[in-house]
Amino acid sequence: MQERAGRQMSGRLGRLLAAGALALLLALTWTPAPASEPGTIHVARLSGTIDPITAQYLLRAIQRADLEAATVLVLVLDTPGGLDSAMRAVTQGMLAARVPVVVYVGPSGARSASAGMFLTIAAHVAAMAPGTNIGAAHPVSLGGSSDPVMVAKAANDAASTARTIAAQRGRNADWADRAVRESVSATEAEALAAGVIDLVARDLDDLLAQLDGRVVRSIDGPRTLATSGASWVAVDMTLAELVLHTLLDPNVAFLLLNLGFFGLLAEFYHPGTLVPGLTGVIAIVMGLVALGTLPVNWAAVGLLALAFGLFVVDVHVTAHGVLSVAGAVAFVLGGLLLFSPFDLPYWQFDPLAASPFSVSPWLIAGIAALLGLYFMVVVRAALGMRRGVPAMRPQPAAGHLAVAVTDLDPDGVVHVADEDWSATAEPGGVRAGEAVEIVDRQGLRLRVRQRK
Repeated sequence: MQERAGRQMSGRLGRLLAAGALALLLALTWTPAPASEPGTIHVARLSGTIDPITAQYLLRAIQRADLEAATVLVLVLDTPGGLDSAMRAVTQGMLAARVPVVVYVGPSGARSASAGMFLTIAAHVAAMAPGTNIGAAHPVSLGGSSDPVMVAKAANDAASTARTIAAQRGRNADWADRAVRESVSATEAEALAAGVIDLVARDLDDLLAQLDGRVVRSIDGPRTLATSGASWVAVDMTLAELVLHTLLDPNVAFLLLNLGFFGLLAEFYHPGTLVPGLTGVIAIVMGLVALGTLPVNWAAVGLLALAFGLFVVDVHVTAHGVLSVAGAVAFVLGGLLLFSPFDLPYWQFDPLAASPFSVSPWLIAGIAALLGLYFMVVVRAALGMRRGVPAMRPQPAAGHLAVAVTDLDPDGVVHVADEDWSATAEPGGVRAGEAVEIVDRQGLRLRVRQRK
């Protein structure tokens, strides 16, 4: 009965997961994109890191604006930077676009750092909101390499790219070179005075008003922008792009890996529940998808694995918490070094020049504390309860021997396996103290006969 119930439960769970996967697949592949009228202003928004998913989104926005003959494509940008390969793909698309592309760093408080600086200077028109900044584009050693030759090669390559883009768009190539080599950054006023951007606008309406009548040079020749009174349409990420972009957030990837570990651990200590194990496997697979795209330091992954191993071992041996402390140290170091470069001395550390791919220290500390609490309290208590449960005695069965405690005429009491049982003797009776053989057991009563 239990096996049948288990199979039924597994079947229902499998059908539920299959239905959920189908619904998710349909949702991810459903991408409504109604065509807009020619002359419409397209507005795309990027807030976060520049990764392969956001690069795909921006290239799709450029292609759509080209196909629908949009007046202009406005990219509202707020980014700490991103991957070099994704940045180069987007800048190539912007330089080859027929539609004028305007990059607007906003709203106030936004930034266009690192790879974002390249996107800004590659635009036909570069604009910033008050209270924003741009620059700090020195390439970061994502793999943790401190080889001066490799660092110099990366810096020279990035600097030459910045100079040629700036020169093509008529911007200050010397400042772009310094932004790469010296990690300089500028406010919107400083960038405007230095010839890095073209204008400063309070908001999107002010930007469109200043763009009206402006002449830009596209690959098809000079083009006059007509933005006054034009309608605009938002070009948003599809659901699939939004989900994948969220997965590529280092904090989300780190959280998924740990959630997967907790799920597998719960399944290990409580086998048969299925849900924690399946959830853990799914979370780990999704986390590995992110790790396969992000710049990962695999030595840090080894530290995380070591931390989990130390936590597990500590609950099985008497180490007085020493292994748990070592596990917590390994976990914190692994989390801090998982994506961030670790060859920058702390006195040279610049948040704008640092890699945008890093895990929040608060998240690392919180999960480390949760791991320690889980292993030192919950798992240890569960193992203690498991060890404290006495082993179940074997039940009397046919062929086992017993001793009559009372006369069996025919009913009485026998002693077997340190327990007294009610018993019924076969015809002939049994005296107290005589050995008997169990013939059968019916519930809590034994049927016995005198031992031959």
